[in-house]
Amino acid sequence: MRFQSIAIDGPAGAGKSTLAKRVAGALGFLYVDTGAIYRTLGLFALRSGADPADPAAVAELLPRFSVRMDYGPDGIQHMFLGQEDVTQAIRAPEVSRASSAVSAIPEVRTYLLEMQRELARSHNVVMDGRDIGTVVLPQADVKVFLTASPEARAQRRCAELSARGMPQDYAAVLAEIVERDRRDTTRAAAPLRQAEDALLVDTTHLDLEESFHALLETVKKELEA
Repeated sequence: MRFQSIAIDGPAGAGKSTLAKRVAGALGFLYVDTGAIYRTLGLFALRSGADPADPAAVAELLPRFSVRMDYGPDGIQHMFLGQEDVTQAIRAPEVSRASSAVSAIPEVRTYLLEMQRELARSHNVVMDGRDIGTVVLPQADVKVFLTASPEARAQRRCAELSARGMPQDYAAVLAEIVERDRRDTTRAAAPLRQAEDALLVDTTHLDLEESFHALLETVKKELEA
């Protein structure tokens, strides 16, 4: 049986996780949030007292890094660090910063690459991240580059954090998003970029429902082509 794969890339805060999860549900595909894997490693680095930006220190952690994905009956992805469910813990702002740092380390990306590809070999998947269409699944059936302006992404991130009881200053969140864009697009290992054959979906002026329908229709059209 040949499985189908949908790769959704884009910058931080573009709504990839939320929208990809809904698209996967609508299509009956498995949703894979690859960013959650890097977030879990970022959390592990912080808890281990290692500098997430130090390649040697993070590389030393990899043999002890026990990460696992699991899915409930509702299809929601849960992340486990060892035996601990860290699904909520990895969404903290300091973990976001740590995940950005560890994801720029070539040894980390190589170490986690096969785990991501194996999921696509054994399931129909919607996979989102920064380099899915360019590095992880270059032969994906559908590739989408999902984006929005930094200002729109900062507003959405602030709303998300407030809903979780972790309110943040808008100016600080915007500055962090701009800096993360700079790091993600200029890093040596698998920089963020739109694949040549990826379709652009810009949600700057769309609300959540409009963004979902725009993405779903784009994906459906490509799968039916």
